[in-house]
Amino acid sequence: MTRILTYVTFVLAASTCYAADFEHDVAPLLIRRCLECHQGSEPSGGLSLKSRTGLLKGGESGMAISVDGAEESYLLQRVHAGEMPPPVKGVSQHLPANEVQILAEWIADGAPWPKGRSLDLYEVTTDVRGGRDWWAFQPVTRPNVPQRRDQTDTLNAIDAFIEAGLMRSGLKPAPIADARTLIRRMYFDVIGLPPTFDELEQWKTRFADNSDSLTVNELADDLLSNPQFGERWARYWLDLVRYAETSGYERDQPKPFAWKYRDWVVNAINSDMPYNEFVRHQLAGDEIPTRDEQSVIATGFLRLGTWNDEPNDDADYRYERLEDMVHATSSAFLGLTVKCARCHDHKFDPIPQDDYYRLASAFWPGPIVARTRKFLGGPSAEELGIDNVLGWTDLTPSPPPLQVLKNGESDKPMHAVEPGTLTFAPDLYAAFEPATSEDKTSGRRRQLANWIASPKNPLTARVFVNRLWQHHFGEGLVRSPNNFGYKGALPTHPELLDWLASELVDNNWSAKHIHRLILTSRTWQQSSLHPNAHQANTLDSGNKLWWRANRRRLNAEALRDAMLAASGELDKRIGGEGFKPSISAEALEGFSRKDAAYKASPPDEQRRRSLYSFVSRSLMPPMMTTFDLCDTTLPCAQRDVTTVPTQALAMLNNDFVYARSEALGRRVETTSTKTDGQVVAAWKFILSREPTANEQELAQRHLESQSRNFESAGVDTKHHALASLCHVLLNSNEFLHID
Repeated sequence: MTRILTYVTFVLAASTCYAADFEHDVAPLLIRRCLECHQGSEPSGGLSLKSRTGLLKGGESGMAISVDGAEESYLLQRVHAGEMPPPVKGVSQHLPANEVQILAEWIADGAPWPKGRSLDLYEVTTDVRGGRDWWAFQPVTRPNVPQRRDQTDTLNAIDAFIEAGLMRSGLKPAPIADARTLIRRMYFDVIGLPPTFDELEQWKTRFADNSDSLTVNELADDLLSNPQFGERWARYWLDLVRYAETSGYERDQPKPFAWKYRDWVVNAINSDMPYNEFVRHQLAGDEIPTRDEQSVIATGFLRLGTWNDEPNDDADYRYERLEDMVHATSSAFLGLTVKCARCHDHKFDPIPQDDYYRLASAFWPGPIVARTRKFLGGPSAEELGIDNVLGWTDLTPSPPPLQVLKNGESDKPMHAVEPGTLTFAPDLYAAFEPATSEDKTSGRRRQLANWIASPKNPLTARVFVNRLWQHHFGEGLVRSPNNFGYKGALPTHPELLDWLASELVDNNWSAKHIHRLILTSRTWQQSSLHPNAHQANTLDSGNKLWWRANRRRLNAEALRDAMLAASGELDKRIGGEGFKPSISAEALEGFSRKDAAYKASPPDEQRRRSLYSFVSRSLMPPMMTTFDLCDTTLPCAQRDVTTVPTQALAMLNNDFVYARSEALGRRVETTSTKTDGQVVAAWKFILSREPTANEQELAQRHLESQSRNFESAGVDTKHHALASLCHVLLNSNEFLHID
């Protein structure tokens, strides 16, 4: 006992003298190598290295360090043996010699530890995990716009930031794309539909008569005010919130009135609802002062996930539903993988396990009872107070405490948590205030929504403007749009990201303001062709410096809609219940519920935009999935873009594509009795331009050849030859891609 007291006295005396060495060398080593296991209420081996007290106390194997010398210390012995850090998959992890030396010298000096110092696993970023000093958790500050090379050039700030990066790398941007390319690109980008030949020619004339920048501004304003803008951009949000109209699992029963949430998103985007309000409505539209039917419809966001009405274990399944809500919320609004902390502290980001349950408490319905069991699928109309709505509200204003689960297992509850927000930015942490006796809900979701929608939250605006950039350019400034954490990509232009985030907040969270800035920038207007592409590709093959535009293929919905637009069949009605697309008998053969007849909507109803297609989790249209339609089980921030043989085969053989070719053939026939005029009409309808002389000649030869083939088959030669020509054009790269 005397030896121990003497040693403790020595450590206390030395703690101040060696504080600098401790902070510079020892603390980072312990945080990086040891603290993940040796902290908390149940540290590994009973040894806590979070504080001086824990170190001196030792663990289950006795004292960790010895006063007889460094080499006698059990801690150092296990390090030398390769047992600490623990072996990974049976392979020993020996510390580098310099780190072993730091430990040995520190222990030999008496293991000095600054008085009152407590280590925090997440206090600093290391090479294995992010800390609270990670870039994404720092306050958004508005950076100065770089000085432009041409002082007389007054184009927007986006170009100044991009140009500065290019100059540092010795690159120049690609020239501005030609008027036709810009017009077609902007139509698809903003409203998801191609311009007609007449629209394109009218805008080309305006480009010729005015300055390019003025006309681009006018075109952007015109399309952003088009109601089809909301339809195009709603689809991106629906991907992100795992939108579907059925519940998944074996029964895959419909979610009644889910389509009203889809329409709410379209309307919110078209009306330029401030993004902070967009957040509040979806998380707590039933709790806001201006609550109405539309705000309750917005809470359908929380009910869009999969739902198993016959789980094997009710108690387990309520935590699965809780995880879905936490994951959808944190992914969509914060760009964080919070669900990773359900079973343990996050391996890479400053999200302790308690944080997961703090946030989850906003959606916690309480103990499992019959009413709660049903509620996890969603409240009834009586509980919502509104009929015919897929919405969310609380069962009680005072739900019981939510307990942290050991390893995330429902039968292993540990301590209860204080309901509140995440702690990655301690200054912003907020515990949820309890409801008053007059409240009908707990108010926790409203408080969570306010925390997320706060201009002080460092993630919300950054994540959102990054999503807008991504869908305009094909990639985000942060190329992992749902992960701004340690394992995510670093921003290519962090100052530009912060400038855009501050610009969003300073302009009343207006998404249209950011859209307009992007569309009117020279960066967005660049050609996809660069005069020095070889040099640029050598320096930046991923185009992270944005030295050219990315050429992109139409996504599944835009491709289908463009075919309907070309054939003149597109029904542009906005909103309302969707249609059920025709699905081939072969695809239905794999349907698990063969006894439940699938009845497609009438053909006329199926000519609406793809946004209005009924989304069944167990029965997705093969044509759409072939072109990378997203999985609806989890939030999807960025769809896969594949190039596979089945896509070419689908475009050549799919019934929907054939039907559009037939309709195009009939439309072309009405324009002229002469084949040369019909060829011109086909090009105008499908590619929004006239054919070149060479294309005219090739088309004539194709019609003649196909007429002979159909004649020998005894069918209507002229019509089928025209349909065949249209089919060829629908399969062309020019139709399928945006330059």
